[in-house]
Amino acid sequence: MNKAELGSALRALRQASGREAKAVARSAAMSNSKLSKIENGSVMPSVLDVEQILTALGVSEEVKAEYMSAARAAATEATAWRLYRRLGYHRKQQQIQEIETRTTRLRLFQPSLVPGLLQTPEYVKAVLGRKQLGEEQLARAVGARLARQGILYEPGRQLDFIVAEQVLRWRIVPPLMMAGQLDKLIAVSRLPTVNLRVVPLSAPQTEFSGHSFSIKDDRMVTVETVHAELIVTDPRDVDLYIQKFAAFERVAVSGHSMRSVIEEIRDEFLREQETG
Repeated sequence: MNKAELGSALRALRQASGREAKAVARSAAMSNSKLSKIENGSVMPSVLDVEQILTALGVSEEVKAEYMSAARAAATEATAWRLYRRLGYHRKQQQIQEIETRTTRLRLFQPSLVPGLLQTPEYVKAVLGRKQLGEEQLARAVGARLARQGILYEPGRQLDFIVAEQVLRWRIVPPLMMAGQLDKLIAVSRLPTVNLRVVPLSAPQTEFSGHSFSIKDDRMVTVETVHAELIVTDPRDVDLYIQKFAAFERVAVSGHSMRSVIEEIRDEFLREQETG
């Protein structure tokens, strides 16, 4: 089976399962029209699309391996953010949640924003509000992102976050709200599932990254660029990101030192609020 045949093969698989397209689309966190276009061959499915559909169908590991092999014919998939806007950002958040649910170890590096799993409601709204969504769309997207945070409290997870110090200083929301966001980071850092590290501006840097990336177990990397989201599945490329993460880990501070950095910046925001 080649990638060009993937859509029709997925349709045949769904029909053989006896599942209705609408039910499969809902379980795969995509619109019914998108599933129809994939099955008809008018839209080429991404690796993520195929994984979501196969999971929704509940196929065996052998069948899943065969279909995923065809999907990975192009090891790096790019999906423009404008397409996610058409789909609905709340559905995108649901897709991410599905992947995170099946992930035991998550490693995430952020040079510009607080990671979505660690954001306060006010911070989430400020970030997603820049996407010029309607009021209802924004509310659904915010709710879907916050719903993902339940994973923080699930035993058996290993969630490693590294943020650059400037992330703590970007004025995404007013000073008092930034102080609240930093308080949340301090609180969450004490959860047994969470390992939060900060790369101080004072630390000598040997590694550089102009974008965020997240590693799901050792099988998939998601990279966010200005215009699109990239999904990387080639093991050789995934390993490059694992090495990059490890390099940042070596210069980042954790535990009491990390919390001291965050507390100092939080107190700066509080002083600004009091004198403003």
